[in-house]
Amino acid sequence: MDPNKSATAPPAGWGADEKSVMGQPQPPPYQDHPQYPNAAYPGPAQGYPPHPQGYGPPPQYGGAAYAPYPMAPGQHYPAQPGTAAVTVQPTVYVTRAPLATPINDYMGYSVFTMLCCCLPLGIAALIYSISTRDANHAGDQLAAERSSKMARLLNHVSLGIGITVFSLSVIYSIVFISNFH
Repeated sequence: MDPNKSATAPPAGWGADEKSVMGQPQPPPYQDHPQYPNAAYPGPAQGYPPHPQGYGPPPQYGGAAYAPYPMAPGQHYPAQPGTAAVTVQPTVYVTRAPLATPINDYMGYSVFTMLCCCLPLGIAALIYSISTRDANHAGDQLAAERSSKMARLLNHVSLGIGITVFSLSVIYSIVFISNFH
């Protein structure tokens, strides 16, 4: 490969005013029509009213034809003949307040068993502890008691597994060390 020739340079004998057609037909020549400035797009003066500047007056609603029935203050609409009067009661929303005596959520116990005893059961116990805390805050005593019992059960099982594994590992290490001496 010749270092003096570039791979992107045009071939020798090619003039700057020549274009490569590469098998494509030439485009039609540009035709300028000064009598038609922009025939494809009508301007604002061709059939469109000028746009007003700013905000116009608000639309008129009501008026004489739509005026309400004139009544004295405190007077109610007359009842239609043959219909009974309906009294609408106000909407009352009942919400629960947080429990006055919250159920124990065993949050600390759950964190301890998760970190020190059995990770999977500790995570499950932590989830139930959080659920107990949410139910206490929402005022749902039944859900709080159910989640609290499940969290306590999972924590006890996790602690039992952790104590068993720790005890077996201590016994195994003592037996293993005594066999080598």
